[in-house]
Amino acid sequence: MADKRDYYEVLGLKKGASEDEIKKAYRKLAKQHHPDLNQNDPKAEEKFKEINEANDVLSDPSKRQRYDQFGHAGIDPSYGGGGGFGGFSGGFGGFGGFGGEGIDLGDIFDSIFGSGGMGSARSSAGAANSPRRGSDIAVGLDISFMEACKGVSHEIDINRAETCDTCNGNGARPGTSPKTCPECSGAGKVRIQQRTILGTMSSAQTCTKCQGKGKIIETPCTTCNGAGRVQKRKKVFVEVPAGIDDGQILAVRGEGNIGVNGGAKGDLNVRIMVRKDPFFERRGFDIHCDVPVSFAQAALGSEIEVPTIDGNIKLSVPEGTQPETVLRLRSKGVKRLQREGRGDQFVRIIVEVPRNLNKKQKELFMQLESELNDKNFEKRKSFFEKLRKK
Repeated sequence: MADKRDYYEVLGLKKGASEDEIKKAYRKLAKQHHPDLNQNDPKAEEKFKEINEANDVLSDPSKRQRYDQFGHAGIDPSYGGGGGFGGFSGGFGGFGGFGGEGIDLGDIFDSIFGSGGMGSARSSAGAANSPRRGSDIAVGLDISFMEACKGVSHEIDINRAETCDTCNGNGARPGTSPKTCPECSGAGKVRIQQRTILGTMSSAQTCTKCQGKGKIIETPCTTCNGAGRVQKRKKVFVEVPAGIDDGQILAVRGEGNIGVNGGAKGDLNVRIMVRKDPFFERRGFDIHCDVPVSFAQAALGSEIEVPTIDGNIKLSVPEGTQPETVLRLRSKGVKRLQREGRGDQFVRIIVEVPRNLNKKQKELFMQLESELNDKNFEKRKSFFEKLRKK
């Protein structure tokens, strides 16, 4: 574990950074070091993997808490029961009376809570070799606004732990096999008793001979060095559903790291990053956009062409449309996730006042102005009436 960099350092953050700071830092670095964008940089893939690994831990509150408290040992599957420091299978050991025989707290907790209530040493006998689910993998996927609206299939390159083909996952060199640890008889833990002024203290500790694995590999596999797992580069096809939004996480079941002792595979968690669109802005499942019209089009009414995610359509602008008027296009928004129907599209009319008028154009506007009166300007009429009464 000594060769791993601090996860906060990887993302260029200080300990205690907020969730938003972590998200922003990850998105920036993931784009900067994505292997597809740095094909001439042989270290880009490793940097990208390191960035994803750091984000996977720091963006998960429970993993981050363990990491902040215990460092890399708190979240590495090879420590304890696969979940860092998630459980203390040794319980509290024993607590002696005054000058009498040692009292095993595991027995006390079992009598109160039932067997295994507080994880007594007896329950640890099978824990060393029990199946443990593989850890999840977190990656980022950058997609366009239209891909988020319509859905898209993407191929993602990931590094994940898989069974070593050489030893078939048992960690021993072909022709040999792991042996049950003689020190702990395969339990992975040994009971230690110490005499104190309070009596005999009994506690369960990780077996130092097998490091808690319950087995000893005398001749390790040369491919995986006895781990039974190796890192492999894999391509995974991800179906991004229509309607997914920026920042949402798409879980691809069973595409994470392989489990331990026959445990299920972890998941591949794909964080979606949606690029901005020059025309559209998304709010929930609704789409908003601005469309400019001329002074004459707003005053006289007109039919204009409006962009939608389904292509351009014709929209009628009513006569006398005022600036900032919002017109609705029903069911022209984004498909609702896991539900029927779509949102709406809202078109805000931007009335553009003409500039750089020549002499003739100015004369025409002045002539038009002279022909207009208060009946043509409701807001102006109301304003001056209120001003006179003030």
